[in-house]
Amino acid sequence: MAVVEMSKLNLVAMSYDKDAVLNALHRTGSAEIKLCSQTEYANPAEADTEELRAYLSRLEGALGQLCGASENYFKGEKIKTDYFGEPQISYAEFMSAGEKREIAEKTADDVASAAENKRQLEAELAKVRRDLATARLYSDYKEPLKQTDTAHVRFMLGVLPVRQKDIFVRDIAGVLASYSFEDEDGESALILAAVHKCDAQKAVDVLQASGFSSCPFDTQSTGEELYLSLKERERELETAIASGRARWAELAERIRDLKIYCDYTAFCLEKAEADGNMRFTASAFLLEAYVPKEAEGLISRALDELSKPVYYGFSAPAEDETPPTLLKNNKIVRNFEAVTNMYSPPSSREFDPNTVMAFFYSVFLGFIMADMGYGIMMMLGGGFLLYKNRRASMIKSLGGVFAVGGIFTLIWGFLFNSFFGFALLPFKVMPDLQGAQMSWSLAGIRVPALLIVSMIIGVVQLGAGYVCKAVQCWRRGQIADGIFDGLVWAVFSVGVELAIVGFVEEFNLSILRLAGGITAGVSLLTAVLTAGRKEKLLGKFTKGFGSAYGVINYASDILSYARLYGLMLAGAVIADIISSNSVSLITSGNAMFIVLGIVIMVIGHVFNLAIGLLGAYIHDARLQYVEFYGRFYEGEGNLFTPLGSNHKYVSVLN
Repeated sequence: MAVVEMSKLNLVAMSYDKDAVLNALHRTGSAEIKLCSQTEYANPAEADTEELRAYLSRLEGALGQLCGASENYFKGEKIKTDYFGEPQISYAEFMSAGEKREIAEKTADDVASAAENKRQLEAELAKVRRDLATARLYSDYKEPLKQTDTAHVRFMLGVLPVRQKDIFVRDIAGVLASYSFEDEDGESALILAAVHKCDAQKAVDVLQASGFSSCPFDTQSTGEELYLSLKERERELETAIASGRARWAELAERIRDLKIYCDYTAFCLEKAEADGNMRFTASAFLLEAYVPKEAEGLISRALDELSKPVYYGFSAPAEDETPPTLLKNNKIVRNFEAVTNMYSPPSSREFDPNTVMAFFYSVFLGFIMADMGYGIMMMLGGGFLLYKNRRASMIKSLGGVFAVGGIFTLIWGFLFNSFFGFALLPFKVMPDLQGAQMSWSLAGIRVPALLIVSMIIGVVQLGAGYVCKAVQCWRRGQIADGIFDGLVWAVFSVGVELAIVGFVEEFNLSILRLAGGITAGVSLLTAVLTAGRKEKLLGKFTKGFGSAYGVINYASDILSYARLYGLMLAGAVIADIISSNSVSLITSGNAMFIVLGIVIMVIGHVFNLAIGLLGAYIHDARLQYVEFYGRFYEGEGNLFTPLGSNHKYVSVLN
């Protein structure tokens, strides 16, 4: 549970050795290049990275097309994991990826060509199918579709809606020289009309009013010949598209190499962009980087092995510098870092709160879900996410949070004697959500028992927040601030805790009421009297008054923990409704109702778990950010990002 102490690397080397130096730092995975503070006798470089960035964009675009097309073609088939997963490669293979340039560029060209060919074939197939839908009505027509007019007669071939047929027959009398219905289906009728040219416009008006559509095919082929030729072209295009599968299968063999080369190119781009942070003379360059203090030996060995004139040293960051933050936690707490980082990573100069926060976050998550069945599902689901995601990611961290939260959910579920809403045990430790024991008397007022439990839990976390405040101050040598701004308020929280318990008549512990009142009163008085210790005269009074007024905010913060009770109550009631109704159907004796009951049981509890976890995740995080972190947390840190550590497609094994 610590923020790793950072050192600053100061390095000077010859310009022609710059790439070797950067590769050596990259191999350690322990150096984040910073803006060089040296401005005298050295100048920044004009880094032209646009061409390299466009080159990388082209490669990544080809990779995206290739993976997308391959997944579409090979969906459901057992294929190499490296095609669509995250290949694990050695550092040596990664650094030799520059040799794959020719293959990568040819792959990008081939993908573009295959994609364009596929697009053209699919566009033509779509057009042919539209024409087929139209030509279907002419498929039995044995005459040429292109009508040849005589000197005085105009012929018109087309389709008419069947529902307009009677209207057409009525209105067309006396206008057309003749007409005949050649074919008909349920919706349209094929009609061939002949009209004297002097009456052509009048006939066109009548036909259009009846919904007539002229034949769109200008060909000497018969309707039957056209339809058959379009069907044949459709088959040819479908075959051509299907045969492209073999081409994409061949290209899919290159996905792994293209992934490696894309990440390697991104690393080259990162090195080129690093020039903007370095300083250059006529023949040398100056580099500054943040490195973990514990990695100084590793970096020294990597630089010494270069056998090049490299001059370097390590120093402590200046007081006005803010080094990046590198956290060192165990595997369990590491998952909860993502929760804190969504708010703000801790500063490198402050106390890492993740271990304490992880405990309370898990306790609250378990309290909200509070069911043994849900706890088991959370552990299995969270464990699955951890297993499926090898690289650190938000999804993997979320899986870890839910898996740990599932353990606490199982514990709370045992205390509440709830298994998917059923009471399995002959006893329960916690009060009933509903029933005779659902409320306690708090200072003569009937209050839901679990609401009081929620507030008691909240006061414990508020007190822990003040202890964290004290620890943070003491780490900086601010002994008095740690005592009066942290420890005194932690004692005040203990007094409030005791007083709440003492005021619950069911506990019959009135002695705690007195002890808590005295403890809270003395500590509050101490906080008021010492709040203005650094101020003068009037400032002492205003600071003290502000400290006393802060008790109101403290009380409102305690009430914020009522959300734990509300969320838990909602989930428990829904679980009880789902289970009771499902059981009534399952025990009905009707086979159909039994199946329906099982379906409702499964879908209902999965839905309730999903909705409950969504609410629990958000509101639990809100309690950490506002109520807990509000006591001591500063944040505003930037996570440590070593040179070349942002691989998108592959995992490089050190």
